[in-house]
Amino acid sequence: MSYETIRVTREGPLLTITLNRPERLNAMPPKMADELGQSFYDLGDARAVLITGEGKGFCSGADLAARGDSSALGGKGGSHEALINHYNPAISQLIRASVPVICAVNGPAAGVGCSLALAADFTIAAKSAYFLQAFVNIGLVPDGGSTWLLTRAIGRARATRMMMLGEKISAAQAEEWGLVYKCVEDADLMSEARALAEKLANGPTIAYAQMKRNIAIALDQNLQMVLLAEAEAQRIAGATKDAMEGGMAFLQKRKAEFRGE
Repeated sequence: MSYETIRVTREGPLLTITLNRPERLNAMPPKMADELGQSFYDLGDARAVLITGEGKGFCSGADLAARGDSSALGGKGGSHEALINHYNPAISQLIRASVPVICAVNGPAAGVGCSLALAADFTIAAKSAYFLQAFVNIGLVPDGGSTWLLTRAIGRARATRMMMLGEKISAAQAEEWGLVYKCVEDADLMSEARALAEKLANGPTIAYAQMKRNIAIALDQNLQMVLLAEAEAQRIAGATKDAMEGGMAFLQKRKAEFRGE
């Protein structure tokens, strides 16, 4: 498909999505949220997804005013409608993706842009990037799943700090807190992110999908539910060609060549 606000490219098993409104630091209008969600329906046989932003920003937050609806500003009905019908579905699609998702954060990740970055399985941030929940400064509350994502990633105290004080969290601080996978030099961001994405794109895809499902269950369920989920996931993964290949490679003392089957 062709898109207006994002650019989608495919190289072998790796799909790259670039948020493409650099003049607005990739602020996300409802249309971009829709296109982002749609791109996850159009994965085809892609086995990993890499998301980044064009220009100097990753995503500076929602851009409801882009649709020319003044009611979207503030806490009025437009914000609620946009979240329910556009932003929340996009974040849900990313989190539920059956393949690994990597976000390369090349600049500010604010508001829903912060949610987008943290919803990935792996978040790599350039040293100059930062994460921000500034809703408090305009009398609003974090959205796009940020409350859930932040609290589980860094705990109640730090999540409260980010949300109630509206402080910028540098990429280095985010790495120290465990908010992101890694902080790297700006010049190394895309090479590091691509190397990780390609590694995942050539891994045991079905096993990754089951791991993602089990992690989601572990965040919300008790130990007994997780034990059952793990056993079922092991049954599914164990029946794949990749599991057979992994076992043979181990016995033959060679590197496994997974095909995502």
